[in-house]
Amino acid sequence: AGVQADVLSDLQQRVDNDRQNINKFAIVRTVLERINEKEDSTLRERREIIKRVAEFENFSSCWSEDQLKAKGLVSEVQRVVNVKDSFTRINQEREKERQERAENSRKEIAATQERRKRIDDLKQRLYILFPMDNEPQKRGKLLESVVNDLFTIYEISIRKDFKRVDASGAGVIEQIDGVIEFKGQIYLVEMKWLKEAIGVDSIGQHLVRLYQRDGARALFIAANGYADTTISECREALDKKIIALLNLDELVMMLEAHRSLTDLLDKKIQAAIVDKNPYQRVLS
Repeated sequence: AGVQADVLSDLQQRVDNDRQNINKFAIVRTVLERINEKEDSTLRERREIIKRVAEFENFSSCWSEDQLKAKGLVSEVQRVVNVKDSFTRINQEREKERQERAENSRKEIAATQERRKRIDDLKQRLYILFPMDNEPQKRGKLLESVVNDLFTIYEISIRKDFKRVDASGAGVIEQIDGVIEFKGQIYLVEMKWLKEAIGVDSIGQHLVRLYQRDGARALFIAANGYADTTISECREALDKKIIALLNLDELVMMLEAHRSLTDLLDKKIQAAIVDKNPYQRVLS
């Protein structure tokens, strides 16, 4: 079983020189006591001895009157080993689960930190847009990029700057700022940064695109709110289509408060469906 020679040397001498005055029981008892005293340094040898006892099957060398006793003792060793092995396996499984939970927690923390960093960067990109009053077209395109990246951070599937091209080669016949899939539903996304509140004429084309697509929903993002007539028009449209109106300051407050975009969208859409309110202010 790999027991070191220094443990066995004096016993070997007695066997060689005075074989009649030492028996197997004494040899085994002495060796076991010695390797037990060495504790962890002989753990491998002790395990190997137990393994060999537990695997013992041939009792023909035992005295006939001792065979049943020997079988019973080996059986007891096997039972104890099985119990210990079961506990070991249980403990190993528990340790594995603990390590998996710790690893998952570490990954979640790392993912949260990475998301927080990406959101902080995105906030800076958003904030620098507010002073760009003299570059409305550039600011509008940059806003699209910021909002699209925000969807990506929250793992909302997005198709950016969607264009529909005429099959005959006449060019682009329709352009949508973005298309997202949220909770299994398709939303046409439109973003406008105007100095005044969005009027019916500014949202009308988007509503036309919406009506042309069966099953599609609409998400509209404006920088300076919506005219009452626009809200009324969208409220009437709710009888046939789901429309959610967001204001840019709601996204800003969401980012500042470290709220979830998915929660914000959920509440907006729920208000549109349940309360027939396309412009429910969720954050203020």
